[in-house]
Amino acid sequence: MAVSKKAAQKSPVRLEEQLGFALYSASLAMTKAHKPMLDRLGLTYSQYLAMVVLWEQDDIAVNQLGARLGLDSGTLTPLLKRLETMGLLTRRRGEADERQVFIDLTSRGVNLRREARQVPAQVQAITGQSDAAQKTLRTLLLQLRDTLNET
Repeated sequence: MAVSKKAAQKSPVRLEEQLGFALYSASLAMTKAHKPMLDRLGLTYSQYLAMVVLWEQDDIAVNQLGARLGLDSGTLTPLLKRLETMGLLTRRRGEADERQVFIDLTSRGVNLRREARQVPAQVQAITGQSDAAQKTLRTLLLQLRDTLNET
C-alpha cells in the first residue's frame, strides 16, 4: 500500500508519537506488572499464558495451543518442556496420528489454577483501569492485531 506524500509528511517521527512504541512499551510494562505475582506461582509470563489456555481447554494439541498463543513450535516446545519438568503437564502422542502431540494438565497443573485466579484482578488493580476501560482497550488491541494479521 503506497503512502501519499502528504500522509508521509504528517507521519510522527518522535518516539512518543509512534503507535508501535506505545504498544511495545506497554507490553513490557504489563509483563513487569505480572512478574511479582507469577514469581509466586513459579511461572514466567509466557508460561502463565500457556497455562491459562490449558485451564480453559485441557487435552489440547500442541499446534492448537501455539495458534491460540501466536507462538511457533521453536518457541513453544521449550516452554512446554519446562512446564512438564515442573510437573504441571504431560505430553503424549496422538493415537490416530503419532505426529500430533497433545497436552494434559497434571493434578499439580490443575491445582495451580486456584493460586492463579487472583492474577487478573491484581493486575487490573495495578493498572487502575475500570472494567469498561479495560474492555475497550482489549477490544481495540484485538482489532488492531486482527487487522495486522490480515496483511
